[in-house]
Amino acid sequence: MIKRFVIVLSAVIMLSGCSEDGINFFTVDQDIQFGEQLDSAIMANPLEYPVLSETQYATAYAHLNRILGNLKQSNDLRYTQTFPWKVKIIDNDTVLNAFAAPGGYMYFYTGIIKFLDNEAQFAGVMAHEMAHADRRHSTQMLTRQYGFSMLASLILGENPSQLEQIIAQLALGGGMLKYSRTNEYEADEYAVRYLYDTDYHPRELAGFFEKMNGSSKIPEFFSTHPSPENRIEEIESVWREMGAKVGELYVDRYSQFKNSLP
Repeated sequence: MIKRFVIVLSAVIMLSGCSEDGINFFTVDQDIQFGEQLDSAIMANPLEYPVLSETQYATAYAHLNRILGNLKQSNDLRYTQTFPWKVKIIDNDTVLNAFAAPGGYMYFYTGIIKFLDNEAQFAGVMAHEMAHADRRHSTQMLTRQYGFSMLASLILGENPSQLEQIIAQLALGGGMLKYSRTNEYEADEYAVRYLYDTDYHPRELAGFFEKMNGSSKIPEFFSTHPSPENRIEEIESVWREMGAKVGELYVDRYSQFKNSLP
């Protein structure tokens, strides 16, 4: 009976693989479990993912966790108390990227932290990644790409090489693991909503895209994402619909954050 159930679920996913978002055979608890496995694999590979020590760089992590705490004030988050919401810094100044694993595990390269101008811009990046986790986009994407049987084996820890491949694609924003346009626009929308519930300027998520769009280097963050021009328009539309609130940028405080990095 169980075998038949797995076959039926796999068939449903294969038939639905090209459809729009929403297919997700993970439970919320499995999101958390899978995020823990991905995090353990990242921490076990310091050559590829040199995560900064929270003890050695306590000041940097204090800034990072303060920003996370501010964003967790939002009433628009569904899993504020359910997900562990862990944040880590990967020491690589050449990579302009951030990514989220299921369950609220988030990773920020020093490259993107140092590139941005103010804390509100960075809070916009974090809010965007939080939205991917909270709206469960990562496991929707994985369900669509791999199907139930493969994901079941990953949750059980039976396919470590596949797990490493998934991490690499999440970290560098490439390969088969691409969020849909719907996912990206929804993450932008909810990022603005999260920011709106704080004292950060909610429009600075658009400021982040403007700065990135003007960079001579095409950031990894854009490699699988829709056109930044369209996203700026959509972000501003959401911001104005909510009342066009003006918040703080925290330029000096963000400089202190950047200066606390290696």
